[in-house]
Amino acid sequence: MTVLIILGIVGLILVLMYNTLISRKNQVENIFSSVDVVLKKRFDLIPNLISSVQEYMSHEKELLEKITKWRAQAMKPNIANETKIELDQKMSGALGSIMVAVENYPELKANENIMHLQRTLTEVEAQISAARRAYNQAVTDYNNTIEMFPTNFMANMMYYTRKAVFETLEAEGKNVNVKELFKS
Repeated sequence: MTVLIILGIVGLILVLMYNTLISRKNQVENIFSSVDVVLKKRFDLIPNLISSVQEYMSHEKELLEKITKWRAQAMKPNIANETKIELDQKMSGALGSIMVAVENYPELKANENIMHLQRTLTEVEAQISAARRAYNQAVTDYNNTIEMFPTNFMANMMYYTRKAVFETLEAEGKNVNVKELFKS
């Protein structure tokens, strides 16, 4: 009888560990899907932004081409989450550069379409930021679960590996030189 109780407890613990692992994995996937939706929203705005500023920003042509290339890569089906994270980091930096460059063109600053696109992009960037935080928390919970005793043994048997978090690029973490922004 005692052996049955011990086996029952061990079985219950194994089921709870398994369910916890599955729950954390699914939570990461679900939240990444939310991030993906907001990133897609940003990717949909990019062609409008590029076509609006392209004629004014001939010397930023290379940057516009890079953004177009990264957007195309990010829109491919079955792209790895880690690749999307990397592309998102590149896009964030490049879009920030475009918004700063727009400030150098009075015709663009006064253009209603550009102003609307800037407001919309700012809103989408705030949504992306919130989604990134939620994703990073889910990934941290997942990574903790697969690395902590005793669930780490089961996670190894299930071939679960660490997931990458969204990180800020070094360039994005630097202070903005406000004086330079107002020199135009």
